[in-house]
Amino acid sequence: MSTVSYVQGWTKRWAKRGRFVRFPNMRHNVLTQMKAKSLDAGKYADGQGLWLVKRSKVAGKWILRLTVYGKRREMGLGPWPDVSIAEARDHAKTARRLVRSGVDPIVARTKERSTAKLTVSEAIEGCFKARQAELKGDGKAGNWMSPLRNHIIPKLGKFPVEEIDQHLIVETLSPIWHKKPDTARKAVNRLNLTLKHAVALGLEVDLQATLKARALLGKQRHQVTHIPSMLYQDVPEFYQWLKTKSGVVAMALRFLILTVARTSEIRFARFDEIEDGIWTLPGSRTKTGQPHRIPLTEEALELVRKTRKATEGDYR
Repeated sequence: MSTVSYVQGWTKRWAKRGRFVRFPNMRHNVLTQMKAKSLDAGKYADGQGLWLVKRSKVAGKWILRLTVYGKRREMGLGPWPDVSIAEARDHAKTARRLVRSGVDPIVARTKERSTAKLTVSEAIEGCFKARQAELKGDGKAGNWMSPLRNHIIPKLGKFPVEEIDQHLIVETLSPIWHKKPDTARKAVNRLNLTLKHAVALGLEVDLQATLKARALLGKQRHQVTHIPSMLYQDVPEFYQWLKTKSGVVAMALRFLILTVARTSEIRFARFDEIEDGIWTLPGSRTKTGQPHRIPLTEEALELVRKTRKATEGDYR
């Protein structure tokens, strides 16, 4: 028996036992489309690590055996006959080229699939989830998302994030750039964070897109006007006028003047937060996220007592 016949005989026997064997001089492109169709269930080598694994006469899959970083690995190349022999060989050739370049083709394919065709809407959602821990109340109030949800997602949400450029951003934000400058500024800033998030995922996006868009949009013409405030000299007279008014609004405004607390802190104040003349605000309800203690005057405590008599709930 010749050496070639001996090797071929052992190759067939090992294939029948479900083992994969590769010999340096083993032929490749062994299979043909007609031959593949005629084969019964089993494992059949095409050469260079490419195998057709048939589970039945009419269905199977392609497998490529590779050695990556010194370890044997199997890489699926798709179902047969959906993926033809020519396609399987092309995929195998590409994978072997990556191995020679020091890249694991299985890892590269997984990464490509996980980031493929990520839309702007999906990228925004991913960025928001990544930043939630930094936002007050995990961002449940919706303030971080609202500029994006109202102005970016309706127009750009279905676009692949890799296609976003300065021209699309300008087209989206130009209607509100001067009319709603603060909202537009927040939208472009948070879109910039979204693009950075996409870069971290390994996508090829233009990180300068928002900067270029700002240059094209130009300076905002809107002039900031502050909400008119009352002169502190007029507050005592105003407070005395409030005392003549009944209702929860007047009492809440009096309590705000006496404590200099924020409106949201007044609106959601609870009786169990007040003890021994001290109003203790938990960090979850303060702007800084830190607990805050406010000593209450006798006038403020009298308001608390009146409110407690007028309600049966936990809130002032």
